[in-house]
Amino acid sequence: MDMNQYLSMFIDESNDHLQSLNESMMGLEANPEDLSIVQVIFRSAHTLKGMAATMGFEDLASLTHQMENVLDLVRNNKLRMQDFIFDTLFKSIDALESMVEDITGGGAGKADVSSIVSSLQAIVRGEVPSASGAAAEVTAAASGNASAAQVFLDEFQYSVLEQSLQEGHQVLYVDVAIRKDCQLKAVRAYMVFDLLERSGEVVKSFPSVQDIEQEKFDYGFSLYYITQKDASEIQKMILNLSEIDAVTAVALDQESLRQMGQESAATAEAVAPAPVQEAAPEAVHNASPAASVHAKEENGKAAPARAGGTPSPSRTIRVDIERLDVLMNLFSELLIDRVRLEQLASEVQNGDLTETVEHMGRVSGDLQNIVMKLRMVPVDTVFNRFPRMIRDLAKSLDKKVDLIITGADTELDRTVIDEIGDPLVHLLRNAVDHGIESIADRIAAGKPETGTVQLRAFHSGNHVFIEIEEDGKGIYPKNVLASAVKKGAITQEQAGTMSDDEAYQLLFAPGFSTAEVISDVSGRGVGLDVVKAKITALGGNVTIYSTPGKGTNFSVQLPLTLSIIAAMLVRLGSEKYAIPLSSIVETGIVKQSQVRTIHGNKMLEFRGSHIPLVSLSKIFSIPDYDESTEEETEIVVVRKGERLVALAVQDFIGQNEIVIKNLGKYLPEVQGISGATILGDGQVALIIDPNAFIK
Repeated sequence: MDMNQYLSMFIDESNDHLQSLNESMMGLEANPEDLSIVQVIFRSAHTLKGMAATMGFEDLASLTHQMENVLDLVRNNKLRMQDFIFDTLFKSIDALESMVEDITGGGAGKADVSSIVSSLQAIVRGEVPSASGAAAEVTAAASGNASAAQVFLDEFQYSVLEQSLQEGHQVLYVDVAIRKDCQLKAVRAYMVFDLLERSGEVVKSFPSVQDIEQEKFDYGFSLYYITQKDASEIQKMILNLSEIDAVTAVALDQESLRQMGQESAATAEAVAPAPVQEAAPEAVHNASPAASVHAKEENGKAAPARAGGTPSPSRTIRVDIERLDVLMNLFSELLIDRVRLEQLASEVQNGDLTETVEHMGRVSGDLQNIVMKLRMVPVDTVFNRFPRMIRDLAKSLDKKVDLIITGADTELDRTVIDEIGDPLVHLLRNAVDHGIESIADRIAAGKPETGTVQLRAFHSGNHVFIEIEEDGKGIYPKNVLASAVKKGAITQEQAGTMSDDEAYQLLFAPGFSTAEVISDVSGRGVGLDVVKAKITALGGNVTIYSTPGKGTNFSVQLPLTLSIIAAMLVRLGSEKYAIPLSSIVETGIVKQSQVRTIHGNKMLEFRGSHIPLVSLSKIFSIPDYDESTEEETEIVVVRKGERLVALAVQDFIGQNEIVIKNLGKYLPEVQGISGATILGDGQVALIIDPNAFIK
């Protein structure tokens, strides 16, 4: 079998399982007693081990196998979760991620994980340091050893049990623990089997009957049993025997049995090449009774198992993003031709042609919606890595932080999703490192010792807003201005006239990321110039809102998509320009008498306030139009955050959907221009970037 054709699928599936492991571990850390979460973690680890073994990545399979040993103790109530175990499992997941990254880059997935493996093995042996340095409490459960509950079903045994259920018999999972002071444990085990065989049939046991007869077991064994008696009755019968410490008997239904059968088959396939001594007790399947009522959904959360015996078929496929890019480019060309046809049809005035073009317009419009939705990805794909990051950062800083995520199902264009991750990482690290105070400082300020970071995403018009808000110390504008003056970014006179919002904008200037600024400005400027540049390059904007002593909000505004947008086409002399509709507040006509000159700048009264009037003809040096010679001027009012600017234009052509084309690497960056588009008549119109005119 050629494994190369499955490598891409293995990498995608592995990343999904690793993300599920991270999310589930975070949930388990919040609820250490919830064994249903442990079942989800165990299932993901087990599947990942089987996939890695099948693909021949032995290091990855071996490490996952060691994780399984620890998780099996936890899910069978033989081990209680504590900080050392959480840290070790998180380190294991990090190592697995590094291995998968190595495989993605063409490597063999090799890594030195000997120290992690040693820690995992120590946990299995019970050598777990607690907070006080003492040994961790390891509690005994129903069975007497770690692998007693791991009963492997082959296809024949599974079919026997399934048939018995269909015929109305009871199928029980029985776990027996014999007292440790028992001198003849094989005899006691024989008595249990003899008792059970009087009322039913033992289908499978672990260890095997032969091993039990030869006392090759550690005071505990598990089995599948067919009977007409109830689980509680069987449990009482066994407990009546002497020297029996504990008994667990659980009735299985069709669904739980089906899940166990599927896992056994997957395990057999995954571990077949492994050495025999390793495959026997530890080719684990989910035999714990609690597993029968929990299934792993795509989002990694535990959910009730489906009723009925047939699994729901998958309704999703994986598509290479490059194919979607090609599809988008082809559709962009189709959109340009559609606009051209619409223009020609209006000129020819042929009824049949007009009707056909209108129908094609409706169909291509539906096609456009589908193509756009194909590229839309929930921001959850970015957000889901942040809880783990916040957890690790807070622990390293000795702070307590809760990350609350809302709106994770909000969708963004895949291109934006790929680029927005790093800026959000930087803003979140800033929020925890420099925004949230230390525990002592929060208590002194009368705040809860646990800080809160809110990560929100929501739609607003043609934009998506992502907000990062924390309840920390806030930003003090005076400190920002003082630092800016000291650095020479502004003069003392300029600092005296700046508003709080203008002071916050100084944080985005390069040079605020020094140790001195971290001291003076609570580190709020660290790397924010890079964040600002990345978000601006995406056609977005970032705004700061802060209340000293109470917290800070970073609001990031992003376009829904970067390829096709709705725009207003305008004329300036012989040239045409496009202004994105998402930035337009309104359009209008003003007379020259309404224009005021304040400090050398043209201003216009708008909605009770004065806003700047920008002459596009002068900025772009248009030779055949000058609005100052006109009695009336048409304007477009555009917005950036809370700030408004009026752009002077000659004529409005109308609204249209345009395809954004970049200017290419041969043209230098043009101030105020974000790209170009091809119009229906074949002309090229430059796309105006309104953000460039609002300072």
